[in-house]
Amino acid sequence: MRRRRLIVLVIALVAVVGAGAFAVMASDRVKGSASQTAAAYFDAWRKGDVSRMARLAYQPPADFAVRHYRLTEDLHVESIKLTPGQLKSTGEGAAEVPFAGVRQLAQFGAWPFDSTLRLGVRDRAWKVLWAPETLHPLLKDGGTLELDEIDAAAAELVTSEGDRIPNDSYADSYLNQLKPEFAQAGHGWELVSKIPGQPVRQLMTRQPKANVERTTLSRSVQAAAARALDGVDDSTIIAIRPSTGEILALADRLKDNYSAVRDVFPPGSVFKTITAAALLANGLDPAAQVQCPGTYTIPFHRPFDNDGKVDRGLVSFTDAYAYSCNTTFVEQATTRLTADQLRETADEWGFGRPIATGIGGTCGTMPDTDDQDVFGADAIGQGQVVATPLCMAALAAAVQSGTWRSPRLLSESQVRRIDGAPHKDVPMDGQVVAALRGMMAAVVDHGTASDMGLPEGVAGKTGTAEVDDGDGSHGWFIGYRDDLAFCVFVRHGGSGRQAAVPVAARFLNGL
Repeated sequence: MRRRRLIVLVIALVAVVGAGAFAVMASDRVKGSASQTAAAYFDAWRKGDVSRMARLAYQPPADFAVRHYRLTEDLHVESIKLTPGQLKSTGEGAAEVPFAGVRQLAQFGAWPFDSTLRLGVRDRAWKVLWAPETLHPLLKDGGTLELDEIDAAAAELVTSEGDRIPNDSYADSYLNQLKPEFAQAGHGWELVSKIPGQPVRQLMTRQPKANVERTTLSRSVQAAAARALDGVDDSTIIAIRPSTGEILALADRLKDNYSAVRDVFPPGSVFKTITAAALLANGLDPAAQVQCPGTYTIPFHRPFDNDGKVDRGLVSFTDAYAYSCNTTFVEQATTRLTADQLRETADEWGFGRPIATGIGGTCGTMPDTDDQDVFGADAIGQGQVVATPLCMAALAAAVQSGTWRSPRLLSESQVRRIDGAPHKDVPMDGQVVAALRGMMAAVVDHGTASDMGLPEGVAGKTGTAEVDDGDGSHGWFIGYRDDLAFCVFVRHGGSGRQAAVPVAARFLNGL
């Protein structure tokens, strides 16, 4: 009996000890496994579930979520692909999973990286032992990853052929004015790594696309114009293709911030081209005989003189134009025309039409007058009439082509965007145009531009504009050869023959 009680007692004691041992083992059991925690963490990361990722990590920093969101936003991450490798044990209660990642960046596309997910047993559970380098190895030791904008370079304006504008072309002020119109709206990008105490490391770059815009400038014509102006201060050459209105050259050396496109000057005798057009339209024949006295006085008004008071007697109207007879043009204009008729003709040949070049611009003005003295002066390009060199080049182009076209420095679509729709092309009177061509050819053949070294086929008109500032007259020469029209203007240079024609000869012979 006693033996039986002892056996029961031993069995009870064993049972109690066994239960205690089981309780101790149960209390030391680790929840989950390293592989399960790693898989759950990668799954949450792929889905962007940062809250779940934080729960799987051991004592994540307070800014855990902020770090993840900020990296995604700052680098413009669109998606992430994660490919875990083989789980490796690194000791008792420690493991790691090497993994490959690919972030899809909006600016660069796929950006691969390799990192390691470390795990350990903490508080009887497998946890991710998170560190900044888990996100990316370059975030270790206080490193940062930054996406920076690269400012777009200034637009490059090139010739119509796609070549660089020649150096020292005297067109810079106009081209610089245009560059903001073609500034890039976007930017380039660079992804950089910054680690304290180390040089900044550039990881990827996307340079802004070069913004190249073609102008209408011809490389050879612009170069010839610029070289023709070398050594000629306060001067400009504008060349236009009459068949299209394209500005082939815009070389401007005018001083004191004057512009050949926007500033007006008295045109002198080149304006006789417009006065001649008015007289021709009114019935005066190019072969008609007219007087060219040394001095002519408008009845009961002021006298007008030829240069040097030269008396050429009876000449054809064409020769009066070729010799630039002031007296002929004052007499014919004041006896055959009204001031309104001359102004209307000036408007027809460009003064009354807006110019849309892409860089702005204007033509000229001839104010109304009922004063015969002012009217007589206007008829020879003095008085109140003023014009830009651009306007006078367009005038020569209209004579050559028979159509007035607004000159332009850019494509028609770009001009329309910047300056608005240009004035439509305007066909001129065919008979008037034909007569003007013959008269301009006479100027070079035996008139004021003869024997000056101009190449064969040039037709033109000289002009000398007197000014009251005491610095000397302005010299003008407009003309054309084949499908190229031009204006040479030398401010305070003297007579058109002596100041402007030699520049035109150098220009045309340099083409």
